Formats: sequence, C-alpha cells, structure tokens
Amino acid sequence: MSLTELPPTIPHAAARAAQLWGDAPALLEHGEVWSFNQLWAKCREAASALLARGVGEGDRIAIWAPNSREWVVAAVAAMTCGAAIVPLNTRLKGREAGDILRRTHARMMFTVRGFLGIDYPALLSAEDLPALAETVLLDADFGAFLNSGQGADDVGIDAALARLTADHLSDILFTSGTTGVPKGVMMTYGRVIPQCGVWIGNTGLKAGERYLIVNPFFHSFGFKVGWVACLISGAVIVPMPQFDVASARDSIVRDRINFLPGPPTIFQMLLAEKEREDFDCSSLRGGTTGAATVPPVLVERIRTELGMTDIITAYGMTECVNITSCRPGDAVDLIATTCGAAIPGNEVIIAGEDGQEVPRGETGEIWVRGQGVMLGYLDDPAATAEAIDANGWLHTGDVGTMDANGYVRITDRLKDMYISGGFNVYPAEVEKLLSNHPAVGMVAVVGIADERMGEVGKAYVVLRPGAAATEEEMAAWSKENMANYKVPRSFVFVDDVPRNASGKVLKTELR
Repeated sequence: MSLTELPPTIPHAAARAAQLWGDAPALLEHGEVWSFNQLWAKCREAASALLARGVGEGDRIAIWAPNSREWVVAAVAAMTCGAAIVPLNTRLKGREAGDILRRTHARMMFTVRGFLGIDYPALLSAEDLPALAETVLLDADFGAFLNSGQGADDVGIDAALARLTADHLSDILFTSGTTGVPKGVMMTYGRVIPQCGVWIGNTGLKAGERYLIVNPFFHSFGFKVGWVACLISGAVIVPMPQFDVASARDSIVRDRINFLPGPPTIFQMLLAEKEREDFDCSSLRGGTTGAATVPPVLVERIRTELGMTDIITAYGMTECVNITSCRPGDAVDLIATTCGAAIPGNEVIIAGEDGQEVPRGETGEIWVRGQGVMLGYLDDPAATAEAIDANGWLHTGDVGTMDANGYVRITDRLKDMYISGGFNVYPAEVEKLLSNHPAVGMVAVVGIADERMGEVGKAYVVLRPGAAATEEEMAAWSKENMANYKVPRSFVFVDDVPRNASGKVLKTELR
C-alpha cells in the first residue's frame, strides 16, 4: 500500500473506511455484521460520551478486556478525543494492573465482568487508584455509556479529529524488561500507520477479506496489524476473544475466513483438527506466522492442507511493530527458516559486541532503526537510552544472523526473557513478584525447554531464615498474584544460588 494513500491516524482510518466502503461489512461478531458506516457511527457516539466527560489530549484511557467490537469502538473513540489508550493483558492480576493504571494516571477504564468467569473490577478492589474516575463495563453498561453523549452528530467530534496529527501519542503498550518492572512503550500514529501499510502490502490483505483475529488486542499484533490493518485495508474484523481450535474451525467454515495469522502452534492445532475430522477451509488464502523457526514441512502443510498459499513469516516487537518480513512469492524454505528481510522504512543490522555490523552469516544482536521504532519508554529516560542508542538504533536483545540477501534468522536472546505459550516472560519481573511472598528470601527464575509450551519457568527459591514453604504452596500463591503464563512450572528450594564475583546470579549455571 502506498504511503501517500495512508490516513494520518487510526481515527482518520476509521473515518476514511466509512467514506470508501460505507455499507460494506466491517466487523462480524456473534453472527451480527456492522458496516463501516455503522462502526464509525458507534465510534463517534462513544467519542461524544468521552468528550462530555472532558476527555482530551494528554489523557490515558485503559482497556482491560478480551477481543470484541466494543474494544475497537472504545479505542477509536478515546483516540478521536486525543487520548492515548493503555491496553492491559487480560491475564494480569489486580496488583499488576493497578501498577500500570497508577503509572499511566489512567482516568478511565473500559473492562468486563464476564470473561472466563473473571470479575476484572473486583481484582482492583484493594488497589489505590486516585486518577481513575470511572470504569465502564463493555459487557454490561456500554449501551448506557454510548447514550450519555450527544450522539454521532456531535460537532465536537469533528473539531477533535481535526486537531489530531501523526505526531500524537496513540498508545502505551506495556512490555517488561530486565529491571523487572513492566515498561510502557510509547507509540505515535506516525510510527504505527506506515508499518501497517507495509504489512498490508506484504500480506496482500484486501477489502472484503474476512480476517479472524486470534491475537489479543492488548498485543501489538492483534491491535496494530490486526483490527487497525482491517480499517486501513477494508478487510472485515472477525474478533476471537480467546483461541480455541474448535471455535476457530467453526468460524473458518461458518464465516468463510480468508486470512488468519498466528503462532505456529495455531496452525499445528488446526492441521491436527482437520486430520481428526475434515472441515471446509477452502476460503482460506493467507496469513502470517511468528519469528520462531517454522519447520519447512509445516509451511508446506499450511499451504497444501489448509489452502493458505500466501503464508509468510515476519518479526516484530512492542518497541517496533514490524522489523522484518518475508515477501509474497518467497521460497518455502526461506519462509520457514527466516523471519524475512528489513521492511521498507527500516534498516536492520546484526551488530557485534563492539557495536559494529558483523559480516553476513556471523552472529550478533539484531538492531533496527527507522520509522517504526518507539518514541521511548514512559517516564524512563534511562531505559530508553539503554534500548535506543545515540544513532537511533533499537537494540532488540535478540541474537541472530543475516544472509547475503538481508534475510534474518533469530537464533537466541541476549536477555533472560523466555517465551512460554507465545507470551514473553521476563524472569526479573517474576522474581520481583515472588519476592512479595512472606517466606521468600531470594529467588532466581530461568526458562527451561518444554515440549508443549516451548519454554516454562523454573524458580530457585532461597527461603527466609526459619520460614517454610512447599512447592504446592508457592504455585498456589503465584497463581493468585501473577498472570498464569508467568507462574513457574516448578519450584526448587536451595540454600543459595551461584553468583559471580560482583554478586550477580549466574543464570547460565542454573539453566
């Protein structure tokens, strides 16, 4: 997609979609279809309700909910008013969410009570949130909220939209770092929209195609190259609240899904489902899969058995939506063994420890510079300076190689981060949470290989003098105090952990 055709911001993309595609389907959920006109009208109603509450530039609006049409409406409405959205992972516990709400000074939150039996507002009952003035339930009182403004024809909406530029803050997505404190990645529309445009060009996503979005909206993937990409390209948003292979199969058949991105495990599960009981996937055309190395036989099976002839691999992170991508027409082995080459607008190099680019084929840290690199970390200039050097290079923390044609292969991670079931887990953050347990004196967490999850956490615990705890007690406490993907799979009680001369824990020895 040409950069000259792109809208400047996400709300402008929603308005433009209504102009271009009007009554064509924009969103399909619960068997109900909204047109682009209807979607934009709902966004305008919500924006009017927010304007009535004085929401404007500089405000932060949190969204703590699963994928849904209301999520999209709330996000576009908040952005239209000039606010930045703060999407929260639905697996967070109250303590983790409260920390993010305080640090962003979120003045409003959109959430739910009925997802997976969790009452999200109740999780925050013990949290001190002085800035949070109002909580709106997307699954209960959203209709009343929409009616609390002046409606879609409110002239204040057009005035707010006219003030919105590519340089405005669009969102603050929280990731975690080696410091153990989640960091807020600040993005502007001018960083997000061009990246979406390139991704649309590489995937061939087009108007009218039905896009089953299984990646969570609180992730850069489900949000930016998910529903935002649909608004820009005219594709139909089909949100899935949580991935379930039977539900995905049913949606592919019933809704005639054309496009489906996801991690390799999703495609493995769909292939196994198809072997168990054949289903009609003739509507499927394409999708993308993650940076993890994909066996060439899997790419071939996705193409032949699922009919996804346009499957490609790509690599991105919260701090830079897209870094590399394969191209349409790339050979199967290239798609399977690399995550593509630098996308237009990005420069990518493999850097050695001296900060110089290494010869092609040699291993080093993957660095990226260009239009998609974040503005910085929220209220953390030191961490920003550590991540983005004086020459504008974002140090990804991923280790890899680059071939003669610029195609990148990820081989390892510099940092201690491990990926469990598709979620990034940062041991330092888990250690910080575990340290709140009354019996824990010190703890070190490492990722170990697991056949099903890829990697799982193993915690080495040094108990406080005179304290006692069992593995079962530690696991139960952890499940109450952190997102389930962060909970270590095993706990080992030790007298001490190995350290170097400066006292730093030697994680390599623990692994």
